[in-house]
Amino acid sequence: MNAPNGLLIAVQQFDILPTLPLIAQKLLALDLESDTGEQQLMQLISQDPLISAKIIGLANSPLFGSSRQINSVKEAAVLLGLTRIKSLVTSIAITSLANTPIGKFDPHELWSHTMSVAFAMLPVVRAMPAKQRPTEDQIFLAGMLHDIGYLALAHLDSKRSDALHTLLLIEKNRALIEIEQKLLDVTHAELGAALASHWSLPADMIDVIRYHHSPAKDAAAPLPVLALVIQLTERLMPTPGLNEYHGETVSADEWLALGIDPNQADEITALIAEQTEQAIQFVASF
Repeated sequence: MNAPNGLLIAVQQFDILPTLPLIAQKLLALDLESDTGEQQLMQLISQDPLISAKIIGLANSPLFGSSRQINSVKEAAVLLGLTRIKSLVTSIAITSLANTPIGKFDPHELWSHTMSVAFAMLPVVRAMPAKQRPTEDQIFLAGMLHDIGYLALAHLDSKRSDALHTLLLIEKNRALIEIEQKLLDVTHAELGAALASHWSLPADMIDVIRYHHSPAKDAAAPLPVLALVIQLTERLMPTPGLNEYHGETVSADEWLALGIDPNQADEITALIAEQTEQAIQFVASF
């Protein structure tokens, strides 16, 4: 795999990547509008002790602010809602694919970063006009899956994965995309989208993964709203886990593109920091 473009070819054609976990396949196919779908969701979760523990732990964390102790998945589902539970469990199943480090790629760092992004996105989305807001299940799925390209790269070419993470650590103030393009001739966003497509994830989620670092398009071809939310959130949050640099400022036009008054920036940034810290503490408990 000497040619850089071979990374994209490999993610589309070879079986050296992990397969989409069976539980995630079943969850994505569930129809939660039916009683049967709800029962199947609860049954799938109960069959995996680690996922059950994480869901109960999340429900009891300050991230959701429960006023009472949650002791079962069923109680967690009542607090969090079925669609959010489905999204969280799907994401946890996928991000749990790598249980041990692959060279310099540390799955715990990925888990910490994506969990933090998923929750840090909430203050941004809640500041948007109600009609423009993505649903919370979409937010969590996008936040936790947007960086699966790092997982793909580690499996496809561990040497170049190591080289990338070394450079990200050394050149902390250099734009991530610039480093990736020079080293790999492809970005983790593109690799992640290819992997998501290989797994037959929903088309809108594939687009979010592909464009979450892309510059704004023209009005005729706007970026997915969730991709814009991720871009803005990652620039404003304290960076846990992954050493990604995207800049530290958000323009007034970027706030306005999401329907948010730029004068709310300081308040939203403070909430992002709070959500990030709570997510890091939760991840540390596992």
